[in-house]
Amino acid sequence: MTSDEDSGGARTIAVCSTGSAVHWKSDFDVDCDGRRTEERNEDTDPSFLPETAWQQADGQHFDSARLPYIVVPSVNDTWHFGGAGIDGGTVAAVVHEDRVAYAVVGDIGPENMIGEGSYRLAEQLGIDPDPATGGVSAEVVDLILFPGVTVDPIEDQGAAVARGEEAATAFAGG
Repeated sequence: MTSDEDSGGARTIAVCSTGSAVHWKSDFDVDCDGRRTEERNEDTDPSFLPETAWQQADGQHFDSARLPYIVVPSVNDTWHFGGAGIDGGTVAAVVHEDRVAYAVVGDIGPENMIGEGSYRLAEQLGIDPDPATGGVSAEVVDLILFPGVTVDPIEDQGAAVARGEEAATAFAGG
């Protein structure tokens, strides 16, 4: 499967699956969707939406400054995240330069856009988290999702880190 880094262009990003992992390398756009705050809202994020595809255990949408999450492309003619064993709460290892952060799948984006993550994830990766001017361009961020490896409740960051480290170690062969 290939997907475009930013909606509207040709699909150029390869998405590879081994069965135990789904991987792509892309740019990173900062996503602030979810709970509206003074810092993250329609005025600070040109693409802000007040909801996320999945919610916390209390029914609230995520606060992008608190939860490290990634955004998967919506279903299209070459990609179906559910068909790849990915759902809300699936754990991902996200690598940028010398940093690794563990996140969960927390939102669904446009069908032809790949490479989005939350404000908090950007901070953890040392990426400028400003949704209007931050992020990074070019294929410099690795996203490795582990189908079937999930956390519940979805906002349990400690569990995401523990399960992510376990899955990454198993994937790398111990």
